[in-house]
Amino acid sequence: MNLSEFLRIEREGGDGSRHYVVHLQDPKFSIELAPDPTAPNRVGRGVMIRLCVPNSWAGDYTRYAEYINAAQEVFEKTPGSDPASPAPGRRR
Repeated sequence: MNLSEFLRIEREGGDGSRHYVVHLQDPKFSIELAPDPTAPNRVGRGVMIRLCVPNSWAGDYTRYAEYINAAQEVFEKTPGSDPASPAPGRRR
């Protein structure tokens, strides 16, 4: 599996940052992950919040399990904002 097929997106909002990994080729899907606070680096492979897959793939977990693992690897390896730091413009 080629990790360049994935894109990591971070969005800042009123409720903090949200982290997504999107698969850009077929099957196109997205996964929302939250940093894992129990991981040594406080990010880890992420905790899965939401998974959006094409209807043709819904329920066939073994078929896209390798894609989910790759998406979590992308989340772990790509730099993101420090979950411990406040969002820009905010104070704790």
